[in-house]
Amino acid sequence: MPAEEPATDDLRVITLCGSMRFRAELERLETELTLAGHVVLSPVVLAPGTDLTEEQRARLGRVHLQKVSMADEVLVVNVGDYVGESTRREIAHARSRGVAVGYLEPHAPDRHADG
Repeated sequence: MPAEEPATDDLRVITLCGSMRFRAELERLETELTLAGHVVLSPVVLAPGTDLTEEQRARLGRVHLQKVSMADEVLVVNVGDYVGESTRREIAHARSRGVAVGYLEPHAPDRHADG
């Protein structure tokens, strides 16, 4: 017998945030969470070495902040508790809009994020 599909009211919109150095983990989580019945919004994954203008980088940043605003929850992919500058900005944006923020790994909030 097939597994019962979640009711539309049970679907959560989850935005993944994290450094592209964790690309494999972001892709794994996107698949896992989607298969679990969630709507997953992820950062755009560009091919290594893709050259972007400052305008394009800024646009991608704004688009991802909109994905954060649309979410019920943000999941920070903080492998080794690394949280970079862009991700910190996304966390602050989520909190300013009342979006729940969770972390993949235990997070030490007073630890310097780039260390």
